[in-house]
Amino acid sequence: MRRGTLIAAGCGALLLGAGGCGDDTPPHHRAAKPVQLVVSFPGDSTVVRGSTTEVRGHVSPARASVKVLGRAVTVRGGEFTSVVPLVEGSNVIDVAATATGRSAALTAFRVTREQRIAVPDLVGVAADDAAREVERRGLRLEAERGGGLLDPLVPRRLAVCEQSPSADASVRRGSTVRVVVARSC
Repeated sequence: MRRGTLIAAGCGALLLGAGGCGDDTPPHHRAAKPVQLVVSFPGDSTVVRGSTTEVRGHVSPARASVKVLGRAVTVRGGEFTSVVPLVEGSNVIDVAATATGRSAALTAFRVTREQRIAVPDLVGVAADDAAREVERRGLRLEAERGGGLLDPLVPRRLAVCEQSPSADASVRRGSTVRVVVARSC
C-alpha cells in the first residue's frame, strides 16, 4: 500500500512539475505585444453631410498592415488614409491592424451621414396634399388655421397660405415645416 501511495505521489509531482505553478502558459507561448492602432479622424459619433468620409490614423510598428471595412489600405511610415462610402444614417466603420509577431488590434466607430432635404413649395397647395408631400420627404407638418371670421363659410378646400421654412430651404430629415392654412388666402 505504501508503494502505491509513493507511485501516486510521484505521478502527482511529475504532473505538477510539468504544468508549473500559477500561470500555466509556457514562456514561449505568452501573448505577443499588440499592434498599436490609433484612428485620428473622424471621431466616434461624427455627423457628416457628404456621401464619403476620410479615415486617418497611425499604427506601430510602421510595417503593420491595415484594413478599413475589410479592405487593405496603404501604410506609409506608420500613417494610413482611406476614403469610405457612407449610407444615409448611422455607419459603423471598423479598422484592423496586424503585424508579424504581434497580436492584432481592432477598433470601430460610428459616423452618421446626415442628408439635407429641400423643403417643397407648399403655398397654394391643398392642405391634405401638402401633408402627404411633406411626409413623403421625411419631414413633419405643423398646420395652424388662418383666415378671418368668415373663412369657414368660403366654399373652397383648405390650402396653404404661408409656410416656414420657405420653399427650397435645406433642412434635416425629420424637421418640422410650419404652415398656415385657410379657405381663402
